Parts: sequence; C-alpha cells; structure tokens
Amino acid sequence: MKSILSNSTGILLLIAGSAFADTGAGAAENGWLWMLFLGFGALIVAFQLVPSMILFGAMLRGLFSPAAKESSATTETNGTK
Repeated sequence: MKSILSNSTGILLLIAGSAFADTGAGAAENGWLWMLFLGFGALIVAFQLVPSMILFGAMLRGLFSPAAKESSATTETNGTK
C-alpha cells in the first residue's frame, strides 16, 4: 500500500510539474480590465486613507493635549455643592 501511494504521488508530481511551467509570453500584455481592477483597488485605498488620517490626528491630539482640569465646584456624594 505504501509503495502504491509513493508511486502515485511521484507520477502525479511529474505530470503536474509541467502545468506550472510558463513561457512568460503574455506577461507584458496587461489588458484594460487588469488596469481597471488595479485602479479600483487604488481608489479603495485612497478613500480609506482620508478617514484613517483624520482618526490618527484625533488620536494624537488626544494623547498630547493637556489633561482637562476639573471644575472647582465639585459635587459631594449627596449632590449638593
């Protein structure tokens, strides 16, 4: 059983090895759909970059701003001043 599995695996690898070979002839010719796909991906990244920069700026402003001071008229536990 082990030799049958080993032989069939070896034959399968030999047959499938030629399927991974490529001449590279069509690598330089990208169609307009490929460029449209890349442009759409770039638009998604660009439109997500704007809100992320706004949130990042708000985070930095919150980190480096001075702490808010509490008012001098604090309420006691019973709610009176």
